[in-house]
Amino acid sequence: MTLKPKAAIKPNTLEFETRALIKPTGFREYDARWWFGLPGHELDPDLNLYGVQTLGEALGTLIHERGIAPKIAVGHDFRHYSLSIKQALILGLMNTGVQVIDIGLALSPMAYFAQFALDCPCVAMVTASHNSNGWTGVKMGIEPPLTFGPDEMSRLKEIALKGQATPRSGGGYQYVDGVRELYIDDLCKGVRLKNKIKAVVACGNGTAGAFAPDALQKIGVDVIPINCNLDYTFPAYNPNPEDMKMLHAMRDAALEHGADVALGFDGDGDRCGVVDNEGEEIFADKVGVMLARDLSAIYPNAQFVADVKSTGLFATDPVLIANGAKTDYWKTGHSYIKRRSKELNALVGFEKSGHYFFNNPIGRGYDDGIVSAIAILQMLDRNPGKTMADLRRALPKTWGSPTMSPYCSDEEKYGVIDRIVKDYQTRTAKGETICGQNVSELVTVNGIRIILEDGTWGLVRASSNTPNLVVVVESPTSEQAKIAMFRDIERRLADYPEIGEFDQKI
Repeated sequence: MTLKPKAAIKPNTLEFETRALIKPTGFREYDARWWFGLPGHELDPDLNLYGVQTLGEALGTLIHERGIAPKIAVGHDFRHYSLSIKQALILGLMNTGVQVIDIGLALSPMAYFAQFALDCPCVAMVTASHNSNGWTGVKMGIEPPLTFGPDEMSRLKEIALKGQATPRSGGGYQYVDGVRELYIDDLCKGVRLKNKIKAVVACGNGTAGAFAPDALQKIGVDVIPINCNLDYTFPAYNPNPEDMKMLHAMRDAALEHGADVALGFDGDGDRCGVVDNEGEEIFADKVGVMLARDLSAIYPNAQFVADVKSTGLFATDPVLIANGAKTDYWKTGHSYIKRRSKELNALVGFEKSGHYFFNNPIGRGYDDGIVSAIAILQMLDRNPGKTMADLRRALPKTWGSPTMSPYCSDEEKYGVIDRIVKDYQTRTAKGETICGQNVSELVTVNGIRIILEDGTWGLVRASSNTPNLVVVVESPTSEQAKIAMFRDIERRLADYPEIGEFDQKI
């Protein structure tokens, strides 16, 4: 096509059926994600199928520019429009001389696995991840196990929006059947639980329902499936293990069935959420500390990476310190933590959102919710006589919040964050206190993490994927200190008219 796409075209028009539509804000820090639209919805689409084709041509051109062998594994998640989006993307890739290996319906980690199993240096996974219906996107990579970061996304955006794609001959297409079975076999290779473990497996009717129950049964888990049948209307709840509605459903099922643990998977299967045997919802960063304790006993002096949204326990937990473990706090985002974990040769990278990146000898470095679930089950298996709740209670007590997301437009959010960071820095330099305490540290690697004298901290950053800010708070001293930190942040954000209401509060 090689046409400059438009940023806005009205649907149900001649132009919408004949021109490429790509809203520039869909090119995010490390993913490409757009509102594709739903019939009758008030929001106009950010992207049409010609726009997807243009994206494919831009990706193919970038592959050739970087001197990477033009062979790519392509998959799609279980949405009613994802297959058509994948086919448009494939057409664009073929137009620019890329050999496409279509792996069919897939999880994101299955697409990453295909890079290794099918000798494909490149990957493109059509998925909206945990976003609600109407959203779509593409996760891309040209250097296994890494996915695109800001440099690649910036160049991809430039090629697409400026019409710089270069048509080439030599493109081709091959559908490869059986990758799902290869992937599940690989997940389970050499893994067999010694003790009986009953696990609720929740998939929110998303893509993981076609994978997770079978894989976990294969390693000896007594699986209690809930909402594992594929249904792209998501009739129960949106498959997102950070969402309290999904976590509450997991809690109810765990208590009803007397399960040892409940494991929940997001829409594209690269994250895993956890509820323990007592129905307690455990935030993913705390699960990460539990896993780090378990693994650092097996691999002394282990290096870990955690994102800036994560609990301070990675740095202060006495068991991790005794085991010689070290943790580097880094930018939030699966692409950032994946890359940082590789740079530091970390055993595991952890994100509060539930993305975990297991490197050799446990995994290949990409985020896989089922690999995470298996690691959690093996941790339980290595601790006979102890429940998931026992392991949770063994952690030092902290009071943490869920991830909260006040609205802020994609066009304004980064500028707003810059102003918030500057305001905190200025006030701290003047010696102003927060909640009656001095500020001990301001971490600005990704937004701003404000750490007080007693270890209470709060984070404000821009979401990488949606028009929101991200707010998280935690205190090692009390619930009241946590709430006070949140109230202070809430009051400060109220001074910015660009910021809307919080989706949830504490």
